[in-house]
Amino acid sequence: MEDNLASKEGSVFSGRFFLFSLVLASFAVGALPLLVTLLMVDIGNTFNIVVGSTSQINTTYSIIAAVFALLIGALSVRFRHKFLLLVGLLIINVSAVGCLMAFNFSMALAFYTLSGVGFALVSPMTLALVGEHFSLEKRAGAIGWIVAGGAMVYFIGAPLIALVANFGGWRFAVLAFVIPISLTSLLLVWLGLRSARSGSISRSVDWQAYFGSFGEILSNRSAFSCLIGDFFRSASFVTILIYAASFGRQRFFQSIETASLIILVAAFCYTLGSLVSDRVIRKLGRKSATVLTAFLSGTLGGAYVFMPLEIIYLPVVFAASWFFGMVVSSANSLSLEQIPTMRGMMMSVDSAAINLGSAFGTAIGGVVLLFFNYEGLGIVLGLMGIISAPVFLFFTKDPTRK
Repeated sequence: MEDNLASKEGSVFSGRFFLFSLVLASFAVGALPLLVTLLMVDIGNTFNIVVGSTSQINTTYSIIAAVFALLIGALSVRFRHKFLLLVGLLIINVSAVGCLMAFNFSMALAFYTLSGVGFALVSPMTLALVGEHFSLEKRAGAIGWIVAGGAMVYFIGAPLIALVANFGGWRFAVLAFVIPISLTSLLLVWLGLRSARSGSISRSVDWQAYFGSFGEILSNRSAFSCLIGDFFRSASFVTILIYAASFGRQRFFQSIETASLIILVAAFCYTLGSLVSDRVIRKLGRKSATVLTAFLSGTLGGAYVFMPLEIIYLPVVFAASWFFGMVVSSANSLSLEQIPTMRGMMMSVDSAAINLGSAFGTAIGGVVLLFFNYEGLGIVLGLMGIISAPVFLFFTKDPTRK
């Protein structure tokens, strides 16, 4: 019935404008976190805070995003997904304006943390809307584009933020880049969804009903296994996201400019991987594609630290980024289909698992690097990605395939 509804409304919802609005939402939600990461030193200098203390705002952001992702599962039962997406984008805009106007670090921390709430709303709701309004054969491709939108902010936004910040500082970068992107995304999503007849319900719900639905996800072996697999593969991804650039600078004495260029190329490979995942899913199916790409991304993500030459290290990093992009799209496609009647809640809980996995991987990686070396880091984080493959293989199922 759900797929028939999607087919009937395909003329409205499968249009390029609708998908573009979701892709731009995925792009916009990453703009402020990217700016904070790139300009952390400048922000610290503004408020006379050392970088070590300034970096804690990213930790707070991840924790808030994970906690609120669980709470938003309840809201996904009460409110329509399109409404929650708009609220999330509105929060992102308020957060950006608040950071722009902050007169001390505590105020900047509070408003930046608020954007974690926006992320917890936007990320799962974009995916839930794909499952709600796109036909089955078009969902994987749409998810690939949404994942690509989140990655595009790195190789499009990073140079633009750097250029604008060099001209007028980090506040001007917020004003000239983050806020226009956030406002544009809010407007386009509103236009793209204003005529939507959402399949989500809008009725009163008590916490008992919420925990009952939450329990249904946890008691579903396949759905719960998707959460575990996503936890481990996101923990493994930090080997590229957090540590690859530092490894290159310390092991091969790369300059900051070279490291930045490598990050841009890796982000481009990640984007391409997410876009081509649709073809792999069509051939292998959601589950098989997830298992294969989880194994390859974990293996390559842990292998680059053993490369003795820079000319070998670079292709391995880029290949790992490619497969990490593929596994994100494949795993999201698999999770989305687990419990069709609770897509909003499922993707909210999945978002929490991914954020917790990322925080766990970052913490474990830091401890391993402190007491051992990059080789130990590669083994531990690489194994996490590899472990996710058998979790998906033996304990999940693809409800769309007989």
